[in-house]
Amino acid sequence: MALSTTAFAEGQPAVDALAFPMTAPAIDAASWVLMDATTGQILTSGNPDERRNPASLTKLMTGYVVDRAIDKKRITRDDIVTVGQDAWGAGNPVFKGSSLMFLKPGEKVSVRDLSRGVIIDSGNDACVALADYVAGSQANFVTMMNQYVDKLGLSNTHFETVHGLDAPGQFTTARDLATLSRAIISGEPDFYQMYSEKSLTWNGITQQNRNGLLWDKTLHVDGLKTGHTESAGFNIIASSVDGQRRLIAVVMGGKSTKGREEQARKLLTWGQTNFDTIQLFHAGKEIGHENVWYGNPHSVSLGSEKDVFLALPRDAVQKVKAKYVIDRKDLEAPIKLHEQVGTIQLVEGDKTLASYPLVALKPVEEAGLITRISDYIKQKL
Repeated sequence: MALSTTAFAEGQPAVDALAFPMTAPAIDAASWVLMDATTGQILTSGNPDERRNPASLTKLMTGYVVDRAIDKKRITRDDIVTVGQDAWGAGNPVFKGSSLMFLKPGEKVSVRDLSRGVIIDSGNDACVALADYVAGSQANFVTMMNQYVDKLGLSNTHFETVHGLDAPGQFTTARDLATLSRAIISGEPDFYQMYSEKSLTWNGITQQNRNGLLWDKTLHVDGLKTGHTESAGFNIIASSVDGQRRLIAVVMGGKSTKGREEQARKLLTWGQTNFDTIQLFHAGKEIGHENVWYGNPHSVSLGSEKDVFLALPRDAVQKVKAKYVIDRKDLEAPIKLHEQVGTIQLVEGDKTLASYPLVALKPVEEAGLITRISDYIKQKL
């Protein structure tokens, strides 16, 4: 079965791409991950599950919760929020020296502009204003953040703040942040577009997006976020599009602003150069057919119930083949629609790399009495 490249779409993690021998770049940071966004596969990593201080990468979850509230029609992007005293940078000692949108108490700002303030300016004040509006308080909003941690399966993440300033008990990992970033990218396109905006002017103050890779014309980076505190070091998550492929690089505990960008650039460049994302199977497309005893009709089309994608090293694409194996000696009617009858195996030589369900693409009803008797005789011969 020939394998070919395909357009970006949602997929499922399948097999570790580094089952193939490859030399990944050396990364100067505490932990890192390079993820293929289509499949969720980790292409290379270092200490991916080490719990670390997220710093302003926390704001990814803040934005995600706001976007989900919009999806559920609890709020809209055009809602007007009245900024409270607790979101006033000058009046809150916790915010001293930190990144702000420079909101003023009593100011009326749309959810859209506050979201831009969170994403572009990394505004801690904007995080508080949104949290108060969406959940009634910062504490309630943090509860919502951790509920989404569970829903997304982020097994090494817990939030204590809406903005990411240092707090005991707050932690995440490079792997979890890549998973969260993938969820954000697959959300509302107009919300994700904010992550590519390079500057924001508010109350007469213009600030540049801290993600310097947005200005790199070779990588086509369109998000996501940076973060820094003394204890966290220099963090960055960058996502790049190369034709029809998307990669997500997470670097935590970098040595400097430029250093974190250089490490993310190395990861993205290596991934773009060495991998392809291919579509193995199309949902509902026949890859074979088999005889069905006692059935009407007497055969059934077989294939995958879902689109299946896989990221592979470019020099391995032509070496990988697919075959299917029926899990019973004979197929007999009745067979239900999408009933699993075997497995589709992805192989390289004599090595099985991954397996996927092989299902019936159409139901097969039991045949009439005469056909069943005839089939019974043929089976016994």
